[in-house]
Amino acid sequence: MAKEGMKLVANNKKAYHDYFIEEKHEAGIVLHGTEVKSMRLGKCSIKESFIKIERGEVIAYGMHVSPYEQGNIFNKDPMRPKKLLMHKLEIMKLAGKIAEQGFTLVPLQVYFKDGRAKIEIGLAKGKKSYDKRQDIAKKDQKREAEKEFKIKNLK
Repeated sequence: MAKEGMKLVANNKKAYHDYFIEEKHEAGIVLHGTEVKSMRLGKCSIKESFIKIERGEVIAYGMHVSPYEQGNIFNKDPMRPKKLLMHKLEIMKLAGKIAEQGFTLVPLQVYFKDGRAKIEIGLAKGKKSYDKRQDIAKKDQKREAEKEFKIKNLK
């Protein structure tokens, strides 16, 4: 079988708006057969999801994987908590940072890497409203500069 590379399934742009992302980690996702088929069709959403560490396990809550159309009785609950696969040492480091420094874990994107479902999670710190305003102002300035550049190049 040839290597597939990376195929993006879902992206969480809102996470970059609401949080400062300090670190990124990759984790596998425990899925059932019909969930994998549905994900391959791109039917996954992580906009309202969050990640918790419970009893040494990393679990994603609120991750919506739509039921597979031909799945009949084998379909699982679309909102069921999904276990994430990471090394124990990595989990312990993340748990320590979350406990002491006020960080949280947010899902950033879901993708297939070499045929396996993966999720990129970010160790994040929440932004205040003034931080968000600064980001919006920077985006506006960038957009205006690109617009002016485009107008100059057209003449």
